[in-house]
Amino acid sequence: MKYICTVCEYIYDPELGDPESGIEPGTAFEDIPDDWVCPLCGVGKEDFEPYEG
Repeated sequence: MKYICTVCEYIYDPELGDPESGIEPGTAFEDIPDDWVCPLCGVGKEDFEPYEG
């Protein structure tokens, strides 16, 4: 499942991960460390919600 940032609309896709932040492709959103932040706007995981796109 993908998750979208409610602030800037960045979409976290687990198939892609976020390699620049050390999140390997294939990492589920739930498995990302709690201190991870949106790579575009810097808000925390609490500002993401499931994306139905």
